[in-house]
Amino acid sequence: MRQSRTAAGACSLLLAAACALADPATAQVAAPRTVAGGYVALGDSYSAGVGAGDYLASGRECKRSSRAFPVLWAEAHAPTSFAFAACNGAGTTDVLTEQLGHLSPRTGLVTLTVGGSDTGFVRVIASCALGGTGGCRSALSQARNAMDGSLSAGLDRLYTAIRNRAPAARVVVLGYPHLYHLQGACALGLPDGERATLNDAVDHLNAVIARRATAHGFTFADVTAAFAGHEICSSRPWLRGVDVLAITESYHPTAPGQSLGYLPALNRVS
Repeated sequence: MRQSRTAAGACSLLLAAACALADPATAQVAAPRTVAGGYVALGDSYSAGVGAGDYLASGRECKRSSRAFPVLWAEAHAPTSFAFAACNGAGTTDVLTEQLGHLSPRTGLVTLTVGGSDTGFVRVIASCALGGTGGCRSALSQARNAMDGSLSAGLDRLYTAIRNRAPAARVVVLGYPHLYHLQGACALGLPDGERATLNDAVDHLNAVIARRATAHGFTFADVTAAFAGHEICSSRPWLRGVDVLAITESYHPTAPGQSLGYLPALNRVS
């Protein structure tokens, strides 16, 4: 797959920095590691790369980006095949019914982000922004109930199906970053109390996803530490704030969020 100019430039800069720090007499350029088996990237908008721009022409409705972490990982590691199935708005049922056809006994790696759409996080954010403290807390309570109930059951069905279709694959389930940097630079919008409550809800969502992933023998990769200091309202955010002209991209990782947040988290465990 063609590497974007931005991704290529970032890789060149990182490689140059690594070589500069190494002993000049021994520094060598390492070739990308070849990964046995195919790689299948499943999931929702966070895996598709919504918010990162440079969207691919194929599957336009899914808003798959050439700057998404699955594409960057595949370019760096050269798996024997790569299927980019993640799609904007996908929930556990969507992944189960529409994306698993790419899996097989030859699949060596599967990555996945899913769960946010199942719990209605878009509705939660809207309620917090427009419904005041009471509406926000009510929406968050409903979301937490969904996380503990229907989402957990949906994840179990999905994870079981993934393992059945790709019995030899390493499966990495990635979580979600905190949305807001508290006491940050945003002069308008939600008060810090509600921003903190939303971040707590993300922690609860991640905990549910991690428990179900671990129960199925999958690896969970937490990205909250990677995004720390780069949330919305920080001085250098890796997440998009509310954009009324591109509402779908709101609350999604930018290209740096994909390459500097999600990609290193995957690299650490893959």
